[in-house]
Amino acid sequence: MSAPDACWPDLINLHERDLIAAGAATKTMAAYRRDITEFSRQVVESQSDPLAVSHRDVRRHAAFLSASGRAPATVARKLAAIRSFYGFLLRTGRITQNPADLVSAPKGAARLPRVLTTSQMAEILETAPVSTPLEVRDRAMIELAYSCGLRSEEVISLSVDSLDFESEQLSVVGKGSRHRRLPVGEPAQRAVEEYLDRARPALVSDPAETALFVSRNGRRLSPSDVSRRLSARVRDAASASGISPHAIRHSFATHLLEGGADLRTIQELLGHSSISTTQVYTHLDSARLRDAYAGSHPRA
Repeated sequence: MSAPDACWPDLINLHERDLIAAGAATKTMAAYRRDITEFSRQVVESQSDPLAVSHRDVRRHAAFLSASGRAPATVARKLAAIRSFYGFLLRTGRITQNPADLVSAPKGAARLPRVLTTSQMAEILETAPVSTPLEVRDRAMIELAYSCGLRSEEVISLSVDSLDFESEQLSVVGKGSRHRRLPVGEPAQRAVEEYLDRARPALVSDPAETALFVSRNGRRLSPSDVSRRLSARVRDAASASGISPHAIRHSFATHLLEGGADLRTIQELLGHSSISTTQVYTHLDSARLRDAYAGSHPRA
């Protein structure tokens, strides 16, 4: 394969600046840069000018990825990066049509998120040990993550003043730097209060530290720290083995749907920019209804 034309890196850098301005996550920008650079190296064999790329070039690249054994989800992600890149070029007047818009992503097997039942969630929360400051912290993190449907990144971004106990609301900054205020349940509020009273003072030595949840060294946690601690608690609940910590967020949404919440409300609580992202939970609820029907209807 040839090296990319000199114009490619310049445009890729401009696209990345656009993503930064839009508040894209660091991991997303890194993945998009890799995927677009890979595309540029592949397509330069037939078309060195990035502004002259056609839908046929994009389709050939997708076919190459599939033939190379890439999973449908991986191919779809890489096409999304290319679509974002050319969407930027279209918005800035460099091209008149997005060539990736005419290329469909490969269909893969639908993978529904695994969720915890209400009893499994209760087991995790009610059996959590609270003997040490770190255990009290973990209990508060899990309660708050489940009460508000938080991502790991949102948990670590919280500050001591993010939770307003008087209004019973939590201020969260989600993907794309979108702000939302979420209602907080009483058990989560009690768990955070206990953490603030008993545990955080024992962990934090620097009065300037504003992070709500901190490490044993008194510093703001990393996403891997939160994921590891939530994984440990989920794993410790015997009946919930094999379920990832992100299942807490999925469980939050599914339990709301089962309790009668409408999809638009769940979308707003989760911070999804598109209702289509939230619609996966309707499939989960449909599966639950089918199971209930099969187990109870005499002519099922």
